[in-house]
Amino acid sequence: MLGHSRGKPPKLYGSVTVADRGQVVIPAEARRDLKIGPSTKLLVFSGPGKNGLMFVKAETVTEFIAQATARLSQFEQILKSSSAETKERKR
Repeated sequence: MLGHSRGKPPKLYGSVTVADRGQVVIPAEARRDLKIGPSTKLLVFSGPGKNGLMFVKAETVTEFIAQATARLSQFEQILKSSSAETKERKR
């Protein structure tokens, strides 16, 4: 989800220059490819070693958290079931 997709290396869209007010322009090709429009909310993370920035769509992070929460609930049920079975065998 938050990494690059299915083994493909990240795509370089070019370079940008930070303006006086800290603004950057996302290249048009990147906006098209990633479906980033005027109202798209992006989250900004520091990169590895605090040497860069990562921008991720907020909706992508929300979807990832929802999927992770569902899987954690499934794991919790499996652990509870396994624990109950182990207790039954010890009796």
